[in-house]
Amino acid sequence: MPAATTAVTARQRTLETGHLFCFGLGYSALTLADRLLARGWRVSGTCRGTQKQQALKARGIDAYIFDRAHPVADLGAKLSGVTDLLASVPPDDAGDPVIDIHGAEIAQIRHLHWIGYLSTTGVYGDCDGAWVDETSALQPSGTRGLKRLKAEQAWAALPNPAHLFRLAGIYGPRSSALDTVREGRARRVVKAGQVFSRIHVADIASVLIASMARPNPGTAYNVCDDDPAPPADVITYACELLGVTPPPVMDYATADLSPMARSFYDDNKRVRNDRIKQELGFSLAFPDYRIGLRTLFDAGF
Repeated sequence: MPAATTAVTARQRTLETGHLFCFGLGYSALTLADRLLARGWRVSGTCRGTQKQQALKARGIDAYIFDRAHPVADLGAKLSGVTDLLASVPPDDAGDPVIDIHGAEIAQIRHLHWIGYLSTTGVYGDCDGAWVDETSALQPSGTRGLKRLKAEQAWAALPNPAHLFRLAGIYGPRSSALDTVREGRARRVVKAGQVFSRIHVADIASVLIASMARPNPGTAYNVCDDDPAPPADVITYACELLGVTPPPVMDYATADLSPMARSFYDDNKRVRNDRIKQELGFSLAFPDYRIGLRTLFDAGF
């Protein structure tokens, strides 16, 4: 399948100053926030609890409690000076909480330079190990993927369409196969031909910044590394770095897995990332899991 490309937009921005608002200041969004704070940007956004709210304020981030029971009061005023908006809140059983509660308000805002929505590669569904790109059919195989697809469609339907970022499996400091091994949770489950794509959280932040500098509203981007690989290989390499014996290989067909854990093996595909390279001029800092895990290990994570 040929790599997907889109024309590079002529409208480019300098990112010397700005104000980012994040619906959902989780792992990926907060990594981006820290990068922009270091550049002198203002960052605000939402979280789900008061303890997280206080921790974010200590980092210089204005944080507001948000969930379906707690809309952001007077959102229009809070977004009056915002230049860029990122949504990373996952869908719940009822749909996308941000769109459902605040979508109409966001649709009325005309001054935003950039809107981003963090989705997943799960929207492609099971492709039996074949390569997919941003032009491939969207056929999610489970309810989680279907909810993500519906959320994508809602964000793309805004008057100022969101940029859609389809993230592969995220890892990084304090959240990697190294931690799984150290905590005694590692399993080497083998399903013939099964591969997963991954992405380091630092590369996610870099892709988002590259898109903010070169906005192309409504465009979808696969955000993954260059090496779709079997999950057991990643655990084996993490054990090698840590100098421990890998756990025994478990056959997927007979492995004692929870329904949730088993569902992660339903989809099998190799995800192309040509568009982030060709349209955004992006170069991965961590093009495969070996470089990513080795860097984390050497840094003490």
